[in-house]
This record gives sequence, structure tokens and C-alpha cells, in this order.
Amino acid sequence: MENTAVQRQPKTTDNNANQTHYYVTLTIAIIIGLFGVFVRFVPDEVKALNQYTFLFSTIANVAILVASYIAFKVVFAILGFGKK
Repeated sequence: MENTAVQRQPKTTDNNANQTHYYVTLTIAIIIGLFGVFVRFVPDEVKALNQYTFLFSTIANVAILVASYIAFKVVFAILGFGKK
């Protein structure tokens, strides 16, 4: 008997999640967030900087907020909610 199945072409998709710049940006956001976490605890380890606890906490909080904003922006862009 002859094979009558029609040969299909491979499915092509524009896979947005595989673009390298998303993962480079996420890596930068993670580095900024880790910087914020480590800066928060500098006055606890270096006793000479104990009087600058508020300053270091503020810098840490800003760094974590910036990193979170960048990470959410990239994740939503990967999911397709960004500008097109």
C-alpha cells in the first residue's frame, strides 16, 4: 500500500524567550540586587561604619528596588507584555 500521509513542514515560531539580551539584562539585575544585599550588612561587619547604618540601608534599598524593576521589566518583556 502506498503511503498517503501528507508531509508537513516543520513548525516555525518566533521564540522571543531565547534572545540573549534578556538574559544579559537579568544577570545585571541579579548583580545589582546582590550588591544591595551585601551593602546592607557592611556596617554590621565594619564597626567603624556603624554610624552610617541609615546611609547603607538606603543605598541597599535603592539598589534592590532598581534590580527588581529591571527584572520585572525583562520578565514581562519575555512573556510578551512589553512594547512591540
